Amino acid sequence: MVAIDQRESLRGMFAEARGGTIPDDTLVRFKEAVAATLAPLASAMLFDRIFARPAFELAGRVAPACGRIMAADALIQVAGQPVESTDVDEAVSAEAERKAGAVALKLLLIWRPDDASRLRNLDVARRFMEMSRRTGLIGIVEAVVRPTDGASRESLILDAARELAAAKPDLYKCEVPFQGRESDAAMAEVCGQISAISPCPWVVLSQGVPAEKFANAVAIACRNGASGFLAGRAIWADTIRQSDYAAAIRTDSVARLNELVAIVDRSVRPGPKSAANPR
Repeated sequence: MVAIDQRESLRGMFAEARGGTIPDDTLVRFKEAVAATLAPLASAMLFDRIFARPAFELAGRVAPACGRIMAADALIQVAGQPVESTDVDEAVSAEAERKAGAVALKLLLIWRPDDASRLRNLDVARRFMEMSRRTGLIGIVEAVVRPTDGASRESLILDAARELAAAKPDLYKCEVPFQGRESDAAMAEVCGQISAISPCPWVVLSQGVPAEKFANAVAIACRNGASGFLAGRAIWADTIRQSDYAAAIRTDSVARLNELVAIVDRSVRPGPKSAANPR
């Protein structure tokens, strides 16, 4: 599954690569280019309502078999800084998204070790899942951890998976252990623990993982219980630096996505928690 729901972080990527002020239309056109080329190759694609609505509609036309997911998270952040917190986006109508063709909604949570943020995140996740279930949409919960006070990143990843299981997500979106930088054995051990904790299928995201290490990380995760990936940056981020990013998407991004799909096909072990096809 391919993610193109990035918002201000995508503007920052364009600004870093090209300099100057990046207008909204640049983000809209880029997302359309990604959707036009990659949606026909993906089992699902993740969009945002702010910059990706045209891409959402385009994907429905060019790839009707691709399950469309709408981000339902309001991101709380200072411009140019990492996301500090999130909530359910009140501007997203689950019923309207279902009628528009969405099969799922996604919620991002920023997971910290303090009790107050943990309790708040669990409340937000429960409200999100209630909204998803009311309209018969798949609910995807994602946690990105922010370690503090000496807490290890991997212990926090496991903590988030364990506690958010109480919200009963349909699919859990999880960070790659060690951001793909440790040994295969170390990553496999943590992935196995995530699988033991999670009561639902889970997939990995690519944020923070070097693009050249993501394919191996996906293989390890899938061999140890993951059901695939829902990733963006590792597939298309470097095309932003190209003068003709649409051409780079058609070559480089297509090749990466095809490689990742092949890895999932080879590595996923079917079982009682295997992810259902979102289509």
